[in-house]
Amino acid sequence: MTKSVHHWIGGSTVEGTSGAWGPVTDPATGEAGTRVALASAAEVDAAVAAARTAFETWGTSSLAQRTGIMFRFRALLDAHRDEIAALITAEHGKVHSDALGEVARGLEIVDLACGITTQLKGELSTQVSNRVDVSAIRQPLGVVAGITPFNFPAMVPMWMFPLAIACGNTFVLKPSEKDPSASMRLAELLTEAGLPDGVFNVVHGDKAAVDRLLEHPDVAAVSFVGSTPIARYVHRKASEHGKRVQALGGAKNHMLVLPDADLDAAADAAVSAAYGSAGERCMAISAVVAVGAIGDELVEKIRERAEKIKVGPGNDPDSEMGPLITAAHRDKVASYVTGAAAEGCEVVLDGTGYTVEGHENGHWIGLSLLDKVPTGARAYQDEIFGPVLCVLRAETYEEGVALINASPFGNGTAVFTRDGGAARRFQLEVQAGMVGVNVPIPVPVGYHSFGGWKDSLFGDHHVYGNDGVHFYTRGKVVTTRWPDPSEAPTGVDLGFPRNH
Repeated sequence: MTKSVHHWIGGSTVEGTSGAWGPVTDPATGEAGTRVALASAAEVDAAVAAARTAFETWGTSSLAQRTGIMFRFRALLDAHRDEIAALITAEHGKVHSDALGEVARGLEIVDLACGITTQLKGELSTQVSNRVDVSAIRQPLGVVAGITPFNFPAMVPMWMFPLAIACGNTFVLKPSEKDPSASMRLAELLTEAGLPDGVFNVVHGDKAAVDRLLEHPDVAAVSFVGSTPIARYVHRKASEHGKRVQALGGAKNHMLVLPDADLDAAADAAVSAAYGSAGERCMAISAVVAVGAIGDELVEKIRERAEKIKVGPGNDPDSEMGPLITAAHRDKVASYVTGAAAEGCEVVLDGTGYTVEGHENGHWIGLSLLDKVPTGARAYQDEIFGPVLCVLRAETYEEGVALINASPFGNGTAVFTRDGGAARRFQLEVQAGMVGVNVPIPVPVGYHSFGGWKDSLFGDHHVYGNDGVHFYTRGKVVTTRWPDPSEAPTGVDLGFPRNH
C-alpha cells in the first residue's frame, strides 16, 4: 500500500485509530495501492460530536455567510473538476469524460445551494384576526448524515451536503469505502472556501460505521443511496431511532419503444443508457421493451452499436467503457449472462471472459445483450448493475406498460415515440418517479427533485430540489398579536380562540 485514506473530522485529517483497514483497488489493474481506514463507533461519535459543536454557531449563521461560502466552494470545485474526475477514475474505473459529467451534475446542486436565500424565504399573513399576524419559517434540523454508494463518489454526496449545509445543518458523510478519495478532496475544498471546522465531516467505514450513524441520538436525519435491501434496512433502523430518513434504493429501469419510434435514435439511446459507466448507474436502462414487430430490427441496431464500443482503462482517452468496481462484482454480473440461455433468453452478445491487453488483472467484462427475456429470468428480476441489457417483447402499448408497472422497482423509465398522445398517456400511466420522453436517462436538473416509487424509495422525500430543502429543514409557524397601546384588556376567556 502506497497511500492511506483517513477521516476528516473537525476541519482536518484525523488518522484512523480502529486498526481496521479496507483495500481501495484500481479496477483497471486489480491492484490495491491504497488503503482506507474503517471507523469504529468511537470515531463516528467523534465526527458527530464535532458536527454538534459546530451546529451551535453554524445553525444561526447568516444566509449571507452560508451562500458566500457556497459560491467560493463552487468556484473551487469548477477549477478542480479535472482533478476530482481523475480521482474518481482511479478508484471507480469509469472513463474520464463520464467522471467529468458526474462532477458537472454535482455542481448543479451546489448552484441550487448558492440560491438558498430564495428557497428559505418564509411566508407571512397579516391581520388573520384582529391585530394578529401569522408567519411560517423553516429552520435547520441539526446534525445530519449521508451514506453514499460507490458508483457516484462525488455526485451523490453533492446531492446531499450542499443543501444540508446551506440550510444551516452540519453534516457527517459516510462514503463508500471502495472509492473514498473524492470525498476527502471535497472536504478540503470546502475548508478552503471558508467553511468553519466541524460543519462537514467524513468518516469511512463499513456496516459498523453505518449502524452507529443510524443509532446515534445526535443525528437528526439520514440520507442514503444504495441497493433496495440496504435502503429498506436503513429506513427501518433509522426510523426506529426517531430519525427523518430518505433512502433511495435499486432500480430496473425500462425503456418502452413504440412501433412509430425512430429506431436509430432508440438504439443509440439504449446503448448509451445501458452501457455507460459499465451499467453501474441506478438510472441505467437495463430493460428495453420492444412493442409490435420492431423487435428484431431494434435488437440488430443495438447489437451493431454495442459491438463497436471500446472497453478499456478509464484514463485512456479512447476508452468508452471502463471496468467494474471489483472482481467479485464482475463475477456476479457475468453469472447473469452465463445462466441466461438456460432460463429462456437468447444471448445476442456475451461479454463474459473479456480482457484488456496489458491489464489482464483488471475487473473486465464486455457488453452483453439478451433478447426475448422471460420476466421470470434472473437477469430481468434482479438489479444487475452491470453492462447487461435485456430486451423484452410486447404486442401492444398496454401490454408494455403493464409489464413495466408489474416491476417492484419504480425509479426511472422512458418511452420512445413520435406520438405526442401516446407519450402523454405514458407519463401519466407508468408507475415510476422519473419519466423520460425520448430521453433515456431522465435524471432531473438540480432545481427539480430526484426519486423513485415503490421499492426504489423509502421515505417521504426525494433528494435535492424543493424536496431536499424540505427534508433538511422543519417548519415552524408563529402567531403574533401586538395590542394597540390604547386597547383595553379583553379579560379572561376560556373558550377556544376564534379568528374574527
